[in-house]
Amino acid sequence: MATPGYGETVSLFLSRVMAALDDGGDTVLFRHDDTTMTRRQAAELLSCLYYGLSGIRGTVAIDAGNRPEVVLTQLAAQQRGLEVLLIAASASRPARTAAVEATGATLLTDADLTTLAASPLSTQDTLPGGVTTIFPSGGTTGTPKLVRHRGIYDGMATIFRPDGTRTVLVTAPLTHMTGNAAVLGALLCGDTVVLHRKFDASAVLADIERRRVTSLSLTPARLAAVLDNPSLPHTDLSSVRQLSVGAAPLSPRRLGQALSVFGPVVGQGYGLTEAPMIAGISAGEMLERPELLGSVGRIVPGMEARTAEGEVIVRGLSMMEGYHGKPPIADGWLRTGDLGHFDEDGYLFLHGRSGDVIVTGEHGTKVASTTVEHALLSHPRVRNAAVFAIPGPDGEGELVHAAVVTNGPATVDELRAHVRETLGGEHFVPTTVDFVDSLPLTAVGKVDKALLRSPFWLGHPRNIA
Repeated sequence: MATPGYGETVSLFLSRVMAALDDGGDTVLFRHDDTTMTRRQAAELLSCLYYGLSGIRGTVAIDAGNRPEVVLTQLAAQQRGLEVLLIAASASRPARTAAVEATGATLLTDADLTTLAASPLSTQDTLPGGVTTIFPSGGTTGTPKLVRHRGIYDGMATIFRPDGTRTVLVTAPLTHMTGNAAVLGALLCGDTVVLHRKFDASAVLADIERRRVTSLSLTPARLAAVLDNPSLPHTDLSSVRQLSVGAAPLSPRRLGQALSVFGPVVGQGYGLTEAPMIAGISAGEMLERPELLGSVGRIVPGMEARTAEGEVIVRGLSMMEGYHGKPPIADGWLRTGDLGHFDEDGYLFLHGRSGDVIVTGEHGTKVASTTVEHALLSHPRVRNAAVFAIPGPDGEGELVHAAVVTNGPATVDELRAHVRETLGGEHFVPTTVDFVDSLPLTAVGKVDKALLRSPFWLGHPRNIA
């Protein structure tokens, strides 16, 4: 393993990564495309990638599909002291170009990773004092910001200790915080990663049974696809010890269904690209107090949170260093853009995005779209729903619109009456409802409301009215 010179410090994260690979030997690190990669093979590939990156300076941008080389190239670049920009799988072509131009990065695609992997073996002489990874923010409501993370990696090296008993299924893009952190955590813990190139509910269920998966993380939309899959009743789920749900609020009905199917192993987390670990809630808490099915939990140690004018603001240990090109955020408070409230026991309940609020009715009442979605999802024949604003007649005012996926016969009037009864206010009731076969998802598994919304706003100078 690389060692520092006299008086120098090295990244705890990189030191732990190298030790985990060196100590792992022939234990399996990756199962991918019906092949296996041991830790010894991963260490050799890492040294080849390190050699291949020898002529690059500054920042490396990785824009590639799910494969082990993505994370190993990231680590090789960080061993060289390079900053790494991970291009989000959901980013538009202009956003990808803008991110590379803003950082001055050298872009690496799938073809480049294949070429780098064929480089000769090499030895790392020294390790830098820290690592920096840049993630674009979600960008579903505008141009993505570039989020710089540094301190979180040494935090991971402290939290994740050798275990080696888990098999972690990863379907999220490795260029997204969720997938990236899952693989790095498994590497540090000595666990095995079952890596999928893309999400497929049937493949997830098949590998849970075939690979005896112990841990996985899903977005609400992907969890719904698993729960609705016809293979579910015939799948052995007994190996699963941890199912984490995050990236968007999950309806209480779906969460209750997941607890019923998977047992007391389902937990919900809340975080942002800017602050990946903000709150969490365990299955035990939800089973003991069913009213908490609508909560994302309590604030995790090392983080602080409160609300300001209804918006959740946070600060603490999992915070980003700052946005690229902007001053570090230091100990400042971050506005999350999420609307919510805390109950008397400190449990956080989210109502929606501040940018996802519909201003409707003659009094300009603010309606959080998530509130209406949860009401629709409590109907027994609604499988999935997305609620958003559409322009009113002649482009004046905003109306509540719902796109709904059902698993049985339902009418617009029936669903509108259900929302009215559930929420007790006419302003929550969708003015219009479309029945669709499925909802489009971004590459990271969130419902793509921007795509759903865009046809309604064609010809309008802005997406608000």
